Amino acid sequence: MRKTFVLAAASALLTLALPALGLAQEKAPPGNRELSLALDTVWVLVAAVLVLFMQAGFAMLEVGFSRMKNVGSVVAKILANLAIAAVLFWAVGFAVAFGTGNALFGTQGWFLAVPEGAVDEVYAGLAWTQVPLSAKFLFQVAFCAVSLAIVWGTMLERTKFAVYLVFAVVFAGIIYPMVGHWVWGGGWLTELGMQDFAGSTVVHLSGAMAALAGTLLLGPRLGKYDDEGRPVTIPGHNMPLAVLGVLILWIGWYGFNPGSTMAATPQIADIALTTTLAAACGVLGAMAMSYLYRRHVDVGMAGNGAIAALVAITAPCAFVAPWASAIIGFVAGVIMYATLLFVDRIGVDDPLGAIAAHGMGGVWGTLSAGLFTTPELAAVGRPGLLYGGGLYQLGVQALGILAAGGFVFLASLLVFAALKATIGLRVKPEQELNGLDVSEHGVYGYAGFPEHLIATDHPVNGNGGGAPRNAPAEGAA
Repeated sequence: MRKTFVLAAASALLTLALPALGLAQEKAPPGNRELSLALDTVWVLVAAVLVLFMQAGFAMLEVGFSRMKNVGSVVAKILANLAIAAVLFWAVGFAVAFGTGNALFGTQGWFLAVPEGAVDEVYAGLAWTQVPLSAKFLFQVAFCAVSLAIVWGTMLERTKFAVYLVFAVVFAGIIYPMVGHWVWGGGWLTELGMQDFAGSTVVHLSGAMAALAGTLLLGPRLGKYDDEGRPVTIPGHNMPLAVLGVLILWIGWYGFNPGSTMAATPQIADIALTTTLAAACGVLGAMAMSYLYRRHVDVGMAGNGAIAALVAITAPCAFVAPWASAIIGFVAGVIMYATLLFVDRIGVDDPLGAIAAHGMGGVWGTLSAGLFTTPELAAVGRPGLLYGGGLYQLGVQALGILAAGGFVFLASLLVFAALKATIGLRVKPEQELNGLDVSEHGVYGYAGFPEHLIATDHPVNGNGGGAPRNAPAEGAA
């Protein structure tokens, strides 16, 4: 009797279990290939979010280095920057950068419209990574937004908001994507073997050269130079916010550099290491220069040293040994400091030091790939000069700098010149003195901003009147 009962119970349980077993067979666990692709996709999305979060870093950095009367304008510009970059890169820029085309630009893939199964054919520039197209786009659009953000740091506190909007359309849709195609999308610099792993040239030098073009036409802020043409320090209002911005950018760079593997491989740890060592040594290099030059450590300069070093290591981060990354970072901090002093003295007003940090940092970083790339890590191009690779790779890197930098500068200069001749680049002097928060957005960035300080918080030329060297006449663009 007991045996019969046990057999009956077992039969019932087996009957109940059979459907579940069948379902488990239908939904078998994914294989190694599917799991690897899923992990790669997650990593690329995480990296994209880190890079997108760098917009918060730019916002805090620029707010900290701005005066109180302009902080609302800064954050408004950051929001517009990201929005326009996303839309234009989706519609046009991604296709120009990575679409199949010719040596200069892509000609396929507008609006991410791709026939089923034809992603690699349409976007040949990114066929080497198998993550979904949407993940590829999100990662690359974050890069475009960073490059565009660099432009605006030099033009703070005196630029019409409309200028940001119009230039962003052209830069995100055409200028930046073309450089991206040359280096990353299968263009002519790709064929030569240029090494720019994560964008020292494509992202940072491009942004800096556009910034230089705009700043030259815009002119310096009121009060930046005294009656004898000597630069006057215009301090920002909140150094802790500026340093917070630097730290956010530093963290975001772990999406920038390791994320450019576009795959969750062990190599991301090595790239994170070279990124960290470079940034740390960049801080030390800038601090050393500050102390030698002024006998004190300038906190803002130390922060810019970190940024310059991060920019520099962006090109060679996957190709160099840790000891080389430390040298690259330290030299970047030194070069940044010297460049910033030079730029200030020749009449170029760059409130953030973006031309020095992103421009010269980008130049040095791109060249360093031609010096320090090891034979084992030279995935593209050839080993560096210091490893017996000869002058070829260094020459290719220099050619890429000249071609990309020159193209972006001239193209941006034409756009800014057209804007200056039509809508004007610069707000009126009284608007600049009162602050762009009120004149451009109708609200103070800080509630309760002391109205009695408006128009007097920084005397023009140090004496309360006149116009600085290179300043436009009243009402001029």
